[in-house]
Amino acid sequence: MGRIFEALQKVEQGKNIERKEDSSSSKLTHEDLVLDSKLVSFFEPSSLAAEQFKRLRTHILRPSLDNPPKTILVTSAMAGEGKSLTAINLAITIAIELHSNALIVDCDLRNPSLSRWFGFREERGLSNYLLGEAEIQELLIKTSVDKLSILPGGTLQDNTVELIGSNKMKSLIMDLKARYPDRYIIFDSSPLLATTEPSVLNEMVDGILLVVKSAETPRESVQLALKMLDKKKILGMVLNKQEFKTEALIRRYFGTNRYYDNYYQTEMHPVLTNWQKFKYSKLFFANLRPKNKDGYKSKDGHSEKAFL
Repeated sequence: MGRIFEALQKVEQGKNIERKEDSSSSKLTHEDLVLDSKLVSFFEPSSLAAEQFKRLRTHILRPSLDNPPKTILVTSAMAGEGKSLTAINLAITIAIELHSNALIVDCDLRNPSLSRWFGFREERGLSNYLLGEAEIQELLIKTSVDKLSILPGGTLQDNTVELIGSNKMKSLIMDLKARYPDRYIIFDSSPLLATTEPSVLNEMVDGILLVVKSAETPRESVQLALKMLDKKKILGMVLNKQEFKTEALIRRYFGTNRYYDNYYQTEMHPVLTNWQKFKYSKLFFANLRPKNKDGYKSKDGHSEKAFL
């Protein structure tokens, strides 16, 4: 019996060691993240779409401003208007073009979706911090984009309004803003007309961007959403998913990007090759084929490690 007991103890100790190793390595790093190909500010920096995000960044962070907004709320009147994609592309532009630190916070605790744009599902995040279940340093994740970090939404909660409106949330925003004076913080929130959280965050941030889906969002809904926001904090509106039926209309509103493409083909601003785009996309991981114990081989013959 004594030998059996000792053997069982050794097995249990081994399990405890494995649990500790798993918990210590559970935090994601930028090497674990796979960016979505719709993040044009990263994958297509010379495209017309990416140029619009640079124009948006220039508009809200004009050099002439004495106190540019450091905390920016991105919201919409209704769901499905593209606010999350707008928030992420804006943050990428700030990180790459301004060489400034940017942080994206997923404040849509009812339906956190920020993490999926970076190809992962993080169970812990903002909601867990507000509940006192984790420290903020444990939850911040660095991305593949230099100087860009994210704070996921965390586990789903029933009392989302109370959490977002809590004193702990107010203290968090003030602390992040004061601790890193060179950091811009983008808050991706839930829709204005369907939820209360954006109206609460409206009181805590420096500026607000309202995303509107072209030809679909009713004018009345936009007007009602604007009435729910502090007019002094509204930085502007983003008209998303505008479609032009002819190239002539595109040239009328945006001109041509031929000159810009030629300018961008420099060593200082290299455009990603098709292989680089593939490496950073989710398709890369879906198409990996075993090569040997040290590496992997993809369909087109390139050899890469399992993680970038």
